[in-house]
Amino acid sequence: MIDIKGLTKQADNKLILRGIDLSIKQGETVAILGPNGAGKSTLLKVLSTLIKPTTGQVMINGLNLKKNQLEIKKLFGYLPHSSLLYDQYSPLENLVFFGELYGVNNPEKRATELVKEVGLSFFLNEPVKNFSRGMIQRIAIARAIVHEPRILYLDEPHTGLDQGAIAILNNVIVSMKVKGTTTIMVTHDFKQAAEICDRILIMKNGKIVDDFKLKERNLDLLNDKYQLQVEGVS
Repeated sequence: MIDIKGLTKQADNKLILRGIDLSIKQGETVAILGPNGAGKSTLLKVLSTLIKPTTGQVMINGLNLKKNQLEIKKLFGYLPHSSLLYDQYSPLENLVFFGELYGVNNPEKRATELVKEVGLSFFLNEPVKNFSRGMIQRIAIARAIVHEPRILYLDEPHTGLDQGAIAILNNVIVSMKVKGTTTIMVTHDFKQAAEICDRILIMKNGKIVDDFKLKERNLDLLNDKYQLQVEGVS
């Protein structure tokens, strides 16, 4: 599904990504962990075509990232730190707008279903500018999946969410996985990573320093490996 070879990214004479080699299969849920400045969000931005790599090759669903950006953009949903919503619009208006951009059939029906799925049907026609952080994030989740993407990129998706919103987000990720969606999530939340991801990548200084399967939601294993690789504690 995603194949990366020799990926580097340099900015302002600083090498942010230092030769990433990575292969991710369709349907995997992958968490990327690491300290601030490790290159996690930069990797996600390269994959989502927001920034260009300096060197290396990225293939997504058999398409070359440099040559097939338009086709690749149709394949993924992206949830960055900002919601990307228009705050003067309602959830319905926002989701219909993005649905139409992606060519969704009957976008109003799809939008209404998603607002219900994220638990905000009562606020379907209220302006987003009046929403709390948690409510905005719920609609942003719906925006990211309005076109039922084959790949989902999430950058710190649980930050600032209440328990209800966390549960909704996790349910969305799990339900997308059942449909075969590949999810890559940058996070500092080890508990949520263990809860929903089946593979863990640990990054440090622009490199992947560990890559392992996580079985039975083993949070202790995750913590031990992180401390060993990042903090030097065994």
